[in-house]
Amino acid sequence: MSDLQVKGAGFAQKIFDDVREMSRDVLGVTRQGYSAKETEVHNYLRTIGESLNLEIVTDRAGNIWMTLPGEDRTLPAFVSGSHADSVPQGGNYDGLAGVVAALTVAWYMRETNYTPKRDYTVLVMRCEESSFFGKAYVGSLGMFGQLTEKDINLKHRDGSCTLGEAMASCGVDLKDVTGGQPLIDVAKIAAFVELHIEQGPTLDSQESARAGVVTGIRGNIRHKAVRILGEAAHSGATDKPYRHDALMAFTDLIHRMDVAWDEWLANGEDLVFTVGVLKMASSAAISVIPGEVTFSVDIRSLSTDTVERFDALLQKTAEEVAAARGVKIEFDAKLFTKPSGVDAQLSDALEASAKLENIPCMRLASGAGHDSAVLGNNGLPVAMIFVANQLGSHNPYEAMELKDFMQGTDILWASVCHFDD
Repeated sequence: MSDLQVKGAGFAQKIFDDVREMSRDVLGVTRQGYSAKETEVHNYLRTIGESLNLEIVTDRAGNIWMTLPGEDRTLPAFVSGSHADSVPQGGNYDGLAGVVAALTVAWYMRETNYTPKRDYTVLVMRCEESSFFGKAYVGSLGMFGQLTEKDINLKHRDGSCTLGEAMASCGVDLKDVTGGQPLIDVAKIAAFVELHIEQGPTLDSQESARAGVVTGIRGNIRHKAVRILGEAAHSGATDKPYRHDALMAFTDLIHRMDVAWDEWLANGEDLVFTVGVLKMASSAAISVIPGEVTFSVDIRSLSTDTVERFDALLQKTAEEVAAARGVKIEFDAKLFTKPSGVDAQLSDALEASAKLENIPCMRLASGAGHDSAVLGNNGLPVAMIFVANQLGSHNPYEAMELKDFMQGTDILWASVCHFDD
């Protein structure tokens, strides 16, 4: 183990433990974007930056930038970080790991009296998760002025407020984040590297490579609420030919899409398809034929063409099922996030840094979306480091071994040190 891995582990663990305690919710943690709890976590992370004597500013979207000055301040900065919010009752490491890794590198620079050639900046972003308002990457889109009126009018899942109202409560001027102009000077950023837990099983199944370099970030098309409207009726008095069963229509539709998914995978398409939410009408009962079903759809791929064609197939298949089952299927407006490539040269540099530190490393795609996609789609060179984690993600059982995290942090450290070689 390197000096950083040995000495930095305690620093990192304390931040993980502190943030977990301040955001604990039943088994997991809850840090809603643009909430008082997320603000509390941001303020705590700011105090860490202050203790490291970093220069700290908050952009007009509410993201925190904490900079350790480099030797040549005319050069654009090397930036690293992630988001600090979470899904409801989720895991502690999704997003936070990237922030802690970036802070640990800054801590080690101070610990060893190391001054990088260019500024090194820790970026803590707000509201990456879509769970509460149905919109992902809010903080990063906001910093580019790319939120829309439709976005800020999205309702909270409990109906208590809109996204815009939540942002305004945290001091954000909505005109800034919807103005179409960047709120940051992109010319002052040389590269952005985001460390993140993989959120899948690939790295954790490896015996040697517990860290990875990402090859691309899947985009997605999402529908928050697709409604199937049938006809509620007595379960015993209505024979099959006379039924308009919304739930059976749902199972028919999803079975057909599952078969299509297998076919597309067999043809070499990169594709994942998920129904994450399924709701019955409030009148549902054991003796009532379901008259209404609402469900969500999440389609992801490294290819924009693939997600668009699969979404079109979903809607065409829905028409066929509706006609066959005597129901009506209504789609809400789709939410689209573009796939993002990563910078090849920067990714190669991460892999080279891993080799310099004698850390086994592999290449893999990111199935989940990340703020890096927003920064990359706005012209910034981006790359990602994945570290192994256990028990999945977006659940309270999400786990991560500190030794794996420290290996990823060591790759980040080496990439900063050798960026100008």
